[in-house]
Amino acid sequence: MKIQPIETRSPRIEMLPLIDVVFLLLVVFIYAMLSMAVHKGLPVALPTSSSAELDRTAPVSITVTAGGDIFVDKVPVALADLTALLRQRTEAERETGVLLFADRNLPYQTLFRVLDEVRRAGLTRISLQAESERTP
Repeated sequence: MKIQPIETRSPRIEMLPLIDVVFLLLVVFIYAMLSMAVHKGLPVALPTSSSAELDRTAPVSITVTAGGDIFVDKVPVALADLTALLRQRTEAERETGVLLFADRNLPYQTLFRVLDEVRRAGLTRISLQAESERTP
């Protein structure tokens, strides 16, 4: 009795599942990188706006909490010292933009005092930050 040899096919790698896995990893890494965007403001409850967009090009970030505390790039600053600090930080370029994160419960007058100090420092590109409204 003669035994017939079993036909063996050469091994091959299926490319479609491999492409799916690589694409999934690419999407995960892109999403992870976007979620790690630099945000220099402190966490405050921002007001909402239907046309809100976050300006990520401004290098100076000012945060004003509901209690009236002022932070420049997470460093506490007194209102009286704000103009001098901003002039010092932006003396090389006067076209520097400012991101202003103000708590929604902040008194209006306090916000305008901060805005006045920013303008006294010679900065005119001020962007008030807000969260996007969620429409049902």
